[in-house]
Amino acid sequence: MRWDGQGVGVDDGALPGLQRIGLVRSVRTPQFEGITFHEVLCKSALNKVPDASKLPFAYTVNGYRGCSHACRYCFARPTHEYLDFDSGEDFDTQVVVKTNVVEVLRRELARKSWTRETVALGTNTDPYQRAEGRYALMPGIIGALADSGTPFSILTKGTLLRRDLPLIVEAAGSVDVSVAVSLAIGDPDLHADVEPGTPSPRARLDLIRAIGEAGLNCHVMIAPVLPMLTDSVEHLDGLLADVASAGAASATVFGLHLRGSTRGWFMGWLARSRPDLVGHYRELYGRGAYLPASYRDELRERAAPLLTKHGLAGDHRSFRLGSAPPPAPPTVAVEQPTLF
Repeated sequence: MRWDGQGVGVDDGALPGLQRIGLVRSVRTPQFEGITFHEVLCKSALNKVPDASKLPFAYTVNGYRGCSHACRYCFARPTHEYLDFDSGEDFDTQVVVKTNVVEVLRRELARKSWTRETVALGTNTDPYQRAEGRYALMPGIIGALADSGTPFSILTKGTLLRRDLPLIVEAAGSVDVSVAVSLAIGDPDLHADVEPGTPSPRARLDLIRAIGEAGLNCHVMIAPVLPMLTDSVEHLDGLLADVASAGAASATVFGLHLRGSTRGWFMGWLARSRPDLVGHYRELYGRGAYLPASYRDELRERAAPLLTKHGLAGDHRSFRLGSAPPPAPPTVAVEQPTLF
């Protein structure tokens, strides 16, 4: 094999951060030009979510670190700094792969202490990014969770999820499963500039349709909404109309937040692509990572009637295949903690 010389015993410039997490080898392949895969052996697969986070799940599993989707706004970028990578280009091109994650996960799920709390997939980096086409970690992860009776959720922008729809449907016959697709931008040109490594909006609409045709409810995250770029009534109305036509069961709308080094990476992109908006963004985010309450209120008031108009204001909860759809809540939730 041409990669035999890239083992851990070879001086390939591996960074100390990778050595800390069990680097086995670093791999480059012609099929993934510009991307380096760093294969590691993880010690644990289940990550406990801090209680203070107030998220609707207690544990996560992430088979990858770094993401070739290269979304300018990705909140997970700062996590790459722990590995002595930068949170910009390195995050997009230096992808860590936990090659033994399925084996470790099965061992952890078999413990007597495991209480089968909901596990979320796709909360840090996308489980169906391009690397999944090579490493195919998700079938084993889904199987391990289903076999142990553990409910789970999936959030993705990756159309590769279609490969695993039969497995997900089978799992939904025995455990609670929820599936969500992230689709924040309807305009193809803006999408290509902001999310250059992701499937197109049309491809994700086709994915939403395929999920529904498989018998699963599909929730859609219209997030993050980018101020002055994707927050107009016209953009939101058009995107929600497309999502509804594709068969989505419900949707959630919330705005961009910029934490840590993600802020600098996003603002650098904005200065290149839309320098006219830099001053507005500095004003909006002048007091921190989150949009001011006044803007969030305006977005909520703008989105709520559109969600109702397009029949997407229903609750989004995990469900078991064949169960009745969950009832709509008395109020429309249009802001939740961001997951991408």
